[in-house]
Amino acid sequence: MILLSHPTGNNVSRAVLGGLQREGLLAMFVTSVAFCEPARLGWLPASTRREFLRRRFDLPADKVRTHPWRELGRMAAARVGMQCLTRAEGSPLSVDAVYRNLDQFVARSLKRLKVDRSFSGVYCYEDGAAHTFRAAGSMGLKKVYDLPIAYWDTSQRLLGEELDRLPEWGITMPGTSDSQRKLERKAAELEMADVVLCPSKFVFDSLPAWCVAKKRCFTIEFGSPVATTELAPKPRAEHRPLRVLFAGSMTQRKGLADVFAAMRLLKRRDVELVVLGSPVAPMDFYRRQYPNFTYEAPRPNSAVLQLMETCDVLVLPSIVEGRAVVQQEAMSRGLPLIITPNTGGEDLIEEGRTGFLVPIRAPERIAEKIDWLASHRQDLEEMRQCARRKAEELTWDHYARRVIGAIQS
Repeated sequence: MILLSHPTGNNVSRAVLGGLQREGLLAMFVTSVAFCEPARLGWLPASTRREFLRRRFDLPADKVRTHPWRELGRMAAARVGMQCLTRAEGSPLSVDAVYRNLDQFVARSLKRLKVDRSFSGVYCYEDGAAHTFRAAGSMGLKKVYDLPIAYWDTSQRLLGEELDRLPEWGITMPGTSDSQRKLERKAAELEMADVVLCPSKFVFDSLPAWCVAKKRCFTIEFGSPVATTELAPKPRAEHRPLRVLFAGSMTQRKGLADVFAAMRLLKRRDVELVVLGSPVAPMDFYRRQYPNFTYEAPRPNSAVLQLMETCDVLVLPSIVEGRAVVQQEAMSRGLPLIITPNTGGEDLIEEGRTGFLVPIRAPERIAEKIDWLASHRQDLEEMRQCARRKAEELTWDHYARRVIGAIQS
């Protein structure tokens, strides 16, 4: 039996929760804000109600424990624009503070929770595991560590190189300013873990050699959204531009500067760049880099998938990732990929069929692949079908079963 903690309950942790529950292995889920029954939230504004409904979990209420106050404060501060309370690592209502606060709560409560519902191990995520693992170790519990992005020293090295290469993009890479205390906490989490789960070969390869030699480390790729409809035919190519989609936070960690540089190299009027994501710098900063992109604001996941269906290819030349879920979301909607190995999606590429793999920091190679697609529109339909089939090979149920197998091993 496993106690799993996660501050928000994202799609990845939900898949693990579902698998553990189906197999009778979930002892407890600890999070910040959660609803297990349809919540009576009709009195709230629609946008706030949607945010709370995202925290609904299909679990028995007696298997969920919440510690909501820090996260509720963060949500409220973000809504009224008080970034001074949420932006910096040390801010009282930052994402880091929410992770640390929940981790401390679980550690303090672990013995009491174990009396309430017996379990033999804890399952935690990066930045939210240090205190829990320390308490679990003193109780003889197994410690499962989910590392969703490349280990910190690899991330710091790659992003530091980006700062040297593109210093003006430094404002979009806040990870380069992580405190020494935070980095030491990450190192302690990995040191205390018994089992380490990585979502991609890129993350696995970032682990220190001592970790791979000493611990049980696994690569388990994420699942894809279930596509319930057939791919709709695209309008005839000669009647519209090739729509190239970038989706993700508007940072150089995800390679946006290289996308803009590739578009400047292309100089084709029959290619349209669509940027979907959250800006982390003023919009005029991005427009100075490349003015002719169509901006799409963040939206619920179902609306993201709808937008993807209007596009032709996803480009994501990330410098550092774990395994960008957006890759498989796009493929499930028939979009081939132009990605780097550092997206964690190297296994998704069948060259020229499901997309193209390009090196990091290579805008000329990105431009070359976009140019090829724009000049070979007749090949896109077959690539769409190949991308969809590739996405369908990877399911969330299969992901959960492999995670459970790793834990049980």
